[in-house]
Amino acid sequence: MDFDAPTTVKLASYVGAGFCIGLGAIGAALGEGYTAGLANEGNSHDPKRSGEIVKNMLVGQAVAESAGIFSLVIAILLLFVNPGAAGMVKAAAVFAAGLCMGSGAIGSGIGSGYPGGEACLGISRQPAVSGRLTTNMLIGSAVCQTPAIFAMVVALMLMFLDFGKAAVSPTWAALIGAGFSTGMAAIGSGIGGGMAAGASCEGVARNPETVGQVTTTMLVGQAVSQTPSIFGLLVSFILMFKAFPETTSLAPAMALLGAGLSMGFGGIGPGIGNGMTAEGAVRWIARNIEATGTLTRTMLVGQAVSQSTAIYAMVISLVLIFVV
Repeated sequence: MDFDAPTTVKLASYVGAGFCIGLGAIGAALGEGYTAGLANEGNSHDPKRSGEIVKNMLVGQAVAESAGIFSLVIAILLLFVNPGAAGMVKAAAVFAAGLCMGSGAIGSGIGSGYPGGEACLGISRQPAVSGRLTTNMLIGSAVCQTPAIFAMVVALMLMFLDFGKAAVSPTWAALIGAGFSTGMAAIGSGIGGGMAAGASCEGVARNPETVGQVTTTMLVGQAVSQTPSIFGLLVSFILMFKAFPETTSLAPAMALLGAGLSMGFGGIGPGIGNGMTAEGAVRWIARNIEATGTLTRTMLVGQAVSQSTAIYAMVISLVLIFVV
């Protein structure tokens, strides 16, 4: 069966849309389910607070749903919006857009569920600080959404930038690599940021007087947890905007695809690992506020070491782009 260029772009858009909403639905559903599960636990502790707990649950679930909504928007655009160009490069770009947004929504959806659930549980134990818990939940959840926003930005750029003057090979591989780089790296950062935010809500409920120190440490820990997704975004930008000479050899194309895979997969573990470190620091600050300085320093040192593997992945990605 023969396919002309416009048909090829449509087929790639349809497959990309399927990946986009299919993968994007995973994280949001898991995050919402986690929030609802702890809301039920909270209701069992204090049934009289069920109305307030359920209201907080719905707010938390709405934030977790955001990543799924981003995926839905990109999927609809892939289905119904004319990309404005035809050819193998644009086909690769629209497919990569769907892959990027779908993967990038997984971590943010799951991560947003942690603070939502812990806030619901905290309200049942400390109803007097329900307002603080909700505020803390919203701040933490909002930071968890940033990797999904990075993925959405890259997806929109892949869909609407003009790659018409680019060489078909190896540009097609560079664009798919760009989708992998940001999309996969966002998974770890989203989950890691959520772990820190969940511990923060737990800490506020345990000791409301520590809310300032707990929130500050949460934000610092989340900021470090976001760096693997930023590395992924950087590699994606290089892959999208660098001009590559045309070649019939398969090796340069595989090097560029490998660069995206290296940074994408290489960012998952460090993002989660950084979140684990921040989670421990935040949780124990609420129990022993006098040790805030020591715990924060330990967190940052631990995160720096955990971050090293993401740096290794980025180095290999840059070697594959500029050296190989």
